[in-house]
Amino acid sequence: MNKINSLFAARGDRKFLSLYFCAGCPTLDGTANVILTMQKRGIDFIEVGIPFSDPLADGPVIQTAATQALKNGMTLSRLFQQLKSIKEEVHIPLILMGYLNPILHYGIDHFCQSCVDAGVSGMIIPDLPFKDYQETVKPIADKYDLRVIMLITPETSDERIRFIDQNTDGFIYMVSSAAITGAQRSFDEQKQAYFRRIDGMNLRNPRMIGFGISNKQTLESARQNAAGAIIGSKFVTLLSEAQGDADKALDALFHALEQ
Repeated sequence: MNKINSLFAARGDRKFLSLYFCAGCPTLDGTANVILTMQKRGIDFIEVGIPFSDPLADGPVIQTAATQALKNGMTLSRLFQQLKSIKEEVHIPLILMGYLNPILHYGIDHFCQSCVDAGVSGMIIPDLPFKDYQETVKPIADKYDLRVIMLITPETSDERIRFIDQNTDGFIYMVSSAAITGAQRSFDEQKQAYFRRIDGMNLRNPRMIGFGISNKQTLESARQNAAGAIIGSKFVTLLSEAQGDADKALDALFHALEQ
């Protein structure tokens, strides 16, 4: 069974914590150590960002990280080499998060084969049109037993959400707002109403909430309304401040999530 499905099937009442970081930032060769450290510290699954020169959905923190990673020399091929080197040591799901252009350039079938070879369980492609997902990407991903995780936002209609739920597997990524990524101090009533609306739909797939989670209030809100939380910008900032020391960055993150 795919690691993502296995993780959620066995969760019971447990609430998950997933972290995002950009491969190749702050150091080119630090990707493997960051992943192994996160696994050791109890992170449930990891989103590894593929750096891209025009990350439209990302805020300044992740844009800066992607720019730095590209300057450092990170490429998709190099990332797969790094992941393959620790494949036997990684037991939690790894999900690649990246934009469609580099994946198309690499080749979708080649990309999926490389994911399997490197121990990757799924992918998030924010700018992948759903029609292209169904017609082109899904058949190839299914062949390799990979999960393509789709995003929904407060603006996504109930009809669209149910359609996504019926045609995907793994989990649904609930974006907390229609804005770009970035830390927030709290989730206002409008966002809370969105969380409750989706919760009331009784979807088939579990949900994870991301974008804006950086403290105790936002973390608890995500956990109350979904299977768990995904943290990106906050951890990327802390990892950069710690100059790539993942243990130090995680210490700072866990402290921030208690405040």
